[in-house]
Amino acid sequence: MAVTGSPELLIVMSAHATGDEVDDVVARLEEAGAHAHVTPGREATVIGAIGERELLAALPLEGFPGVDQVLPILKPYKLVSRELRPDPTVIEARGRRIGDHYFGLIAGPCTVEHRTQTLETARAVAASGASMLRGGAFKPRTSPYTFQGLGEEALTILAEAREETGLPLVTELMDPRHVEAVVDTADVIQIGARNMSNFSLLAEVGRARKPVLLKRGLSATLEELLMAAEYVVKEGNSRVILCERGIKTFETAMRFTLDIGAVPVLKQETHLPVIVDPSHAAGRRDLVLPLARAAVAAGADGIIVEVHPAPEEALCDGPQQIPAAEFEDFASEIRALCSLMGRVIG
Repeated sequence: MAVTGSPELLIVMSAHATGDEVDDVVARLEEAGAHAHVTPGREATVIGAIGERELLAALPLEGFPGVDQVLPILKPYKLVSRELRPDPTVIEARGRRIGDHYFGLIAGPCTVEHRTQTLETARAVAASGASMLRGGAFKPRTSPYTFQGLGEEALTILAEAREETGLPLVTELMDPRHVEAVVDTADVIQIGARNMSNFSLLAEVGRARKPVLLKRGLSATLEELLMAAEYVVKEGNSRVILCERGIKTFETAMRFTLDIGAVPVLKQETHLPVIVDPSHAAGRRDLVLPLARAAVAAGADGIIVEVHPAPEEALCDGPQQIPAAEFEDFASEIRALCSLMGRVIG
């Protein structure tokens, strides 16, 4: 259910508050024309109150049984803020999990080129312990003359790869006209960096009830990324994964500059899982593993990397794709680092 307005108050229930006391607070808020967003936590339940600020301020909520504190929400992003939900969100797709101590290893080809290439890659990443399969059906490209993806044919091939390997599918949605086709096939809908500020598209996936992997825009601030996530969550879909994929700077040694500091900052600001895309940040496969190591060490909840049976023949982003034959060694090192960090590949 979509909500209107934004949460203006946090009602923190006491650790011993009963379910009836929580229901009483919710009922009182709704009588005042507000909407209550209830978030159970490990230590206490938090209620975000959405409505007219003046009406909320007039409610004597501090005196209600079970209420511990009433606090204003100060962040411009309300629903994705840790103020509303202190505990980390865990997102699940077909039994695979990302968030808290579950680490997502998402891998696959940059784009679906043909059936053999995609199935071979899917088998390789599944055998090496990947938790999800990525693959582009519709590809946003800088040049209009380069390969743009196979479209709906690619979705059919990806569905076959999922059927064989059991891996949930992550694929990009670029256009509201493709919502039905992508939602029917994908387990996680990716919104790419170029569409991070496409607010109508964000609203569409907010109504789709599928997990959303939202990539940071090429020149977007972290607050802008969080506000983009707010567009999705506001429509009723709280299953959003944030992705740091590198930003444009003056540096030319890499394709983009991976903002590794974004990971701990986002982890402080939001309860949503945060993953890293070292492939697009680097643009060079020799840097993918070092950047992936850094992501794990910084506390990322996962990585998304590109893998191809023969990168030198790839139709898209060949220089940054890991050869399928080398992915097992890559995954083994990531798995070992995750173990050191107290994480398990979900």
